[in-house]
Amino acid sequence: MLTRKKTVRKHIRFYGRVQAVGFRYYALNAARLYGATGWVQNEYDDSVTMEIQGTEAQIDDVIAAIRRGTYVRIDYMDVREIDLEPDERGFRVRYY
Repeated sequence: MLTRKKTVRKHIRFYGRVQAVGFRYYALNAARLYGATGWVQNEYDDSVTMEIQGTEAQIDDVIAAIRRGTYVRIDYMDVREIDLEPDERGFRVRYY
């Protein structure tokens, strides 16, 4: 049985209509609402990168909230699990 309580950290690259649509602020607000930590930033190729840490349920809830954002369209996500950042607090928008 898959447990959704274990804390994980994911590096996610989002492709689609993800810039100039408020994506990073949807991510920021949702992560804070659901208690996830990490960061989000725009990339030069019009994608968005996020590192997010929390339970699978928290991460799923954050992504679902972003998808509900006006004008946001996620066509593809490249997702990989990475090492935890044990001392990380909060979620923030990073700039290049």
